[in-house]
Amino acid sequence: MINFLSFLYEYKPLVLFLASIGTLMTVFGFLNNPYSAIGLFFTRKFKKAKANHKYAILIPARNEAAVIGNLIESIKLQDYPKELLTVFVVADNCTDNTAEIARKNGAVCYEHNNPAERTKGFGLKYLFERIKEDYGIESFEGYFIFDSDNLLKSDYISRMNDSFDSGEKVICSYRNTKNFSENWISALYALHWLRSIRIRHRARSVLHLATNIQGTGFLFSSDLVKDGWKYTSLTEDRAFTADLVANGYEISYNNDAVFYDEQPTSLRVSVRQRFRWCKGHLEAFAESGPKLFLNIFIDPVSKKTSTFWKYLCDTLRHRLMAFDTLNQLIPKSVINIFKWILQELILHTAFLSLNGGTINCFGKSTALGKAVNFFFGSCPVTIKPGLKGYFISFLLLIWIRIFYRLGIYLKDTLMAVYIFIIEHKRIPYIPLYKKIGYCFLWPLFDLADRYLKIAALFKRKVEWKVIPHESKITINDISSENNRHK
Repeated sequence: MINFLSFLYEYKPLVLFLASIGTLMTVFGFLNNPYSAIGLFFTRKFKKAKANHKYAILIPARNEAAVIGNLIESIKLQDYPKELLTVFVVADNCTDNTAEIARKNGAVCYEHNNPAERTKGFGLKYLFERIKEDYGIESFEGYFIFDSDNLLKSDYISRMNDSFDSGEKVICSYRNTKNFSENWISALYALHWLRSIRIRHRARSVLHLATNIQGTGFLFSSDLVKDGWKYTSLTEDRAFTADLVANGYEISYNNDAVFYDEQPTSLRVSVRQRFRWCKGHLEAFAESGPKLFLNIFIDPVSKKTSTFWKYLCDTLRHRLMAFDTLNQLIPKSVINIFKWILQELILHTAFLSLNGGTINCFGKSTALGKAVNFFFGSCPVTIKPGLKGYFISFLLLIWIRIFYRLGIYLKDTLMAVYIFIIEHKRIPYIPLYKKIGYCFLWPLFDLADRYLKIAALFKRKVEWKVIPHESKITINDISSENNRHK
């Protein structure tokens, strides 16, 4: 068996296949650094709207009695004409008085009770069906979607209206956190959303490409849902994003439209939520990945009837959006870990146990590895053929992987430092010692995603469960806190 594995390690077709996977992962990550650089300096700005548009605000809610009143109150406080806003709530399989509170606060509320349809997407599907029946989808020019725990800055809708009036069909917004420093778990979530703004939303908006919708705080034109809402998976936002891009729609971003989101503070709840996200991301990749891949090579939406140069620009932009969105869907961490297990832990170990060789026990692929090699030398370990060599090489390759991940961990702490510096005007006051702690804990967020996604790969079915929201913070509390620390 080991002889066969050693043969495979040098078998050219397999070597080429593994190298191709590595190259492909590099290609898909190629634009990440340019996007981050653009996002550091630029974001798209929109001129003040010439007209005010009529919007429906949709709020899917399951057992959200503790927070939904505060969201609706923040909508009432908007500096936008009230007659142009209608708030709709779907009390989705609720066992509390969410519906009663929503109606008491002036929302149009529908109650959806179907235990077989328990995802947020099913709640939205039901809500659109009721709106179509009672009002007509076209009665509103655009639709906002919010989670019940959100709060809106007073000029939020006005700023989003600027984008909509400029002709944008889909717009995301600035996602801040109302319980940023409640504990380390909520802080890591908050940093995650701010990172998305800097490395995803800002640059793609400037370049008129498509960023990704992230569950809440977005606006889209009514003609995109003229046939209703059809995205009912665990991560309906990913499915909606992929479908929009495949049909040629740009997804823009408005940096001036700020809303606040409540983050989990319980480790158990966080793991449950993120496991669902991971499973949903895998399902979205399986469902939408092939279509996006084809759109890279075959453009079904750009109009060939336009001038040559316009068509060329349109088709290149569409193909880049498809490539870009596929890049965000590909489970690269899963692919890379299985590639490492096959290439290093199985094949390389077998090769060394038969042929012997030398291993640099710290590697040079991270700044930490390069620093150790610079100060202490390469620290080579000679592996002799035989069973002992097999076990030594096996353990050494695991150690090298751990050391590599440690180097990545330390590098990733710099991202948190960067976010705290670049977004300091919008981050609530946090003592310095807490910021330092959050920076060192921050890489755990991505580390959890890596291994939860692997676990989700083997979980056949994941149920959508309620994420409890209990924060009593209001938009007035946030405004007062911000004014206090200016």
